[in-house]
Amino acid sequence: MANTEIPQRWDRKMQQRLARGEAAALGELYDRFASLVRGLAHRVLGDEDGADGITREVFAHVWQHPDSYDPRQGPLRTWLAALTRRLAVERLRATGTAALERGGPGSAEELERKVRRAAVAARADYIVQAMPVPLRAALELAYFQRRDYRQTAADLGVTEDEARRRLRLGLQLLATAHELGVPGTPPGYGGAA
Repeated sequence: MANTEIPQRWDRKMQQRLARGEAAALGELYDRFASLVRGLAHRVLGDEDGADGITREVFAHVWQHPDSYDPRQGPLRTWLAALTRRLAVERLRATGTAALERGGPGSAEELERKVRRAAVAARADYIVQAMPVPLRAALELAYFQRRDYRQTAADLGVTEDEARRRLRLGLQLLATAHELGVPGTPPGYGGAA
């Protein structure tokens, strides 16, 4: 219980500091979550400059509207990820719609498929980054290094049963990227903003 209380307490204090206008709080928040925000934005947009722009927008939104985050609704990390996905998907839709209006390639249906795929991929990336280290380590060994569960167990120094359990749980978490659908606000969040 103490482990879950510490992040929640940090989230509440961070929100309070931001609401007071503490620039140092924004710096701490940026240092802690900028790579997550930028990575998710890049995953959705597939564009370095666009990801940088979304990162700036997310932290500008946090600075200008610190009360839009409610610690009772869930972790700050989850809220930032949902906000990032929402802004990135909006930008992807806007640029795709502008291209369609100019007579660019593709159709509205193709654009929506691209948006859905990007949002699911971004959610999967977030899930992997947010999952406990033992599960993530097992998945990385199995997927990226092509280890089976026996090799994964040996590499991690755990039993084969534990390696299978970690892989199964990690894959179950990843499956939620598709099950929860998109555009990507977490359950219980009526909207990211």
